[in-house]
Amino acid sequence: MSSFRDALTPEALHMIATVDRTGSMAAAARELGVVPSTLTYRVRQVENALDVLLFDRSSRQAQLTEAGKELLREGNRLLAELDAVAHRVKRVATGWEAQFTLSIDSVISRTTVMELCEAFFALGPPTRLKIREEALSGTLEALTSGQADLAIGVIIEPTAQSSFHSKLLGPIQFVYAVAPQHPLASAPEPLSDSQIRAHRAVAVADSVQRGGGLTVGLIGGQDVFTVPGMPAKLEAQLRGLGGGFLPEYLARPHVLAGQLIIKQVQRPTRVAKTSYAWRQDVGTRPGRALEWWLAQLDKPATRTALLERPRMP
Repeated sequence: MSSFRDALTPEALHMIATVDRTGSMAAAARELGVVPSTLTYRVRQVENALDVLLFDRSSRQAQLTEAGKELLREGNRLLAELDAVAHRVKRVATGWEAQFTLSIDSVISRTTVMELCEAFFALGPPTRLKIREEALSGTLEALTSGQADLAIGVIIEPTAQSSFHSKLLGPIQFVYAVAPQHPLASAPEPLSDSQIRAHRAVAVADSVQRGGGLTVGLIGGQDVFTVPGMPAKLEAQLRGLGGGFLPEYLARPHVLAGQLIIKQVQRPTRVAKTSYAWRQDVGTRPGRALEWWLAQLDKPATRTALLERPRMP
């Protein structure tokens, strides 16, 4: 019998994940380019090494057991760590990160982000860029969990660990806006909390993976339509599906076009202080990709553009 260390290879984890995704040994075998009997034998090798059943054989489809699900969860985490090791080795050898991941909060101007990406690619670096769309506390969590190298638009204070650093990006002013056809569009100002509570709010879901996440600008007892990011929130409010607070720069062109109406409210003006954060171990130099992005963010014009420019249509 092979040991579990011999059995739990990246190839074996990929094979089990493929069986789970395709729903059958036969379909997985076709995708992997092997005969079904070979695939079945390899799965049994892993099961024997771990002394567990990974798939429920009583079902017509290949369904993971609880043990199988846990293996995939932990296996994916291990594969991510292996990728991180490979990236660090690559960076030590060349100074460039093999992959550089940006965690971008949905309040940040994508027009400016894409212009920065264009300038980065113009350098011809060997680094692959990846952008994660995040919201609220999920923007920072992507960094602290190792899924991102740089977080832009962080609204909560980063951890006090010495390997995490942050700088102020700037403030974002929010305005309460509704579509012209919304009942609150013609309501007398300033709007009270009781007036706002009577109508549906559009809210961005926190993208944090653990815990309940943050809620911002909501009133207790209010009906809520939750959407995945600021672009969806804007579209929902343009359609009159609810009201809510939007970044002023994002609402501005639609206000000028008569598609949104800004309403004064009794509660204090909402201003969010945002920052950008990155991870860098004490005594080490940043990779060349991180170094380039930090240099761009050090420019006041870049920080302003990230917080104030409307998105591309």
